[in-house]
Amino acid sequence: MTSRVQNMTEGKPLRLILFFALPLMLGNAFQQLYTLVDTMVVGQALGVNALAALGAADWPNWMMLGIIQGFSQGFSIKMAHDFGAEDYSGLRRAVANATVLAAVSAMILLLAGQCLLRPLLGLLQTPDTIMGNALLYLRILFAGIPVVMAYNVLASVLRAFGDSKTPLYAMLLAAGINIALDLLFVLVFHWGIAGAAAATIFAQACSGVFCFCAIRRIEFLSLSRKDFRISRSLCLYLMKLGAPMAFQNGIIAIGGMIVQFVVNGFGVLFIAGFTATNKLYGMLEIAATSFGYAMVTYVGQNLGAGKIRRISKGMRAALVTAIATSIVIGAAMLLFGKVILSMFISGTDAEVSTVLAIAYHYLSIMNVCLPILYILHVTRSALQGMGDTLLPMVSGIAEFIMRTGTAILLPTLIGENGIFYAEVLAWLGADVILVSSYLIRMRGLKNYEGSE
Repeated sequence: MTSRVQNMTEGKPLRLILFFALPLMLGNAFQQLYTLVDTMVVGQALGVNALAALGAADWPNWMMLGIIQGFSQGFSIKMAHDFGAEDYSGLRRAVANATVLAAVSAMILLLAGQCLLRPLLGLLQTPDTIMGNALLYLRILFAGIPVVMAYNVLASVLRAFGDSKTPLYAMLLAAGINIALDLLFVLVFHWGIAGAAAATIFAQACSGVFCFCAIRRIEFLSLSRKDFRISRSLCLYLMKLGAPMAFQNGIIAIGGMIVQFVVNGFGVLFIAGFTATNKLYGMLEIAATSFGYAMVTYVGQNLGAGKIRRISKGMRAALVTAIATSIVIGAAMLLFGKVILSMFISGTDAEVSTVLAIAYHYLSIMNVCLPILYILHVTRSALQGMGDTLLPMVSGIAEFIMRTGTAILLPTLIGENGIFYAEVLAWLGADVILVSSYLIRMRGLKNYEGSE
């Protein structure tokens, strides 16, 4: 199992980044696959109202998941630095203390999530016709927060060591289990939207167990009781890395919920069309997030090893590859988007036609602007790999301002279709901050390297 660990401080940057990112792309693809199957099964078996309920649940669920991922990814930055510096004693302490912090955070999020769900859906003006299903779906998902936290922390630990294959295998396992249970719980047991949520949580639990077993076999990560002794300074540093990333994801999700609030005022058919495209958003973003994970690990390990100029080479290679990938994905979605979207939609001919037109219009706008999103992920992740989580957090605030401002103002000027531009303009606002911040940070690192 140790052989899957990858030292990214030696070798050609492009090859390392690609070989790290490709398994993550496959893993993310299968994760999105079982998300899409959730949507297809619910939309086809339970109808437009159930599909709209999934849409109403999207942003609250994404906010919780984003906070969890923010903490776990932030904690892993310290691990990547220690691994690059070959400080295995410090690495073990970081992993142990991060585990304790993750467990405490998961319990707090679980309690807060369950208490705030109903008021939150009410604030979003979720229609009464879908409120019950949206609330039920989210209560079940939020009950599984400790499971989701465990998987994300374990997968982040593996990625910090350059191992992107084990999380892939874990996600393959989860995808197969989730799809099978979706069909069983919804179509055979007739558990409705609750069955789709339960299938997701059970699948995540299986992937977490898989990653845990893999970590147990890594020799240099054999933890002892003394590693779990809480270090105040270490915990504060881990939270300094993780909390801004969690806040960044949280504020982005709040912006998304404000958009959902506006969308909810346009009626159930518009919500269903908007939801169908949002379910494909994950497919559009698959390669972007994978390149992002690769850059956190690549930059983190090379910074730990003191190889600053090597970071620049990797960044150039990642940006060119990411932009080219986004163009290919965007073109493919423009060609086949209607076919894929139609798999989510059922109802009368008039309902299907209306929902499909709304969904494809939104999808087309995002596809044309996809390179902006890919630049965002690569640049943000490079900064995070340097241990800078504050400027990426500022970019999240910029996303929030652009997303909410567009959602509130544009529909009043050009009608309900104005909401479709909120996402793209949010990406653009973040890019302005991230690209300039990266250039300034790299100039400072190179000057520091040159003065030694």
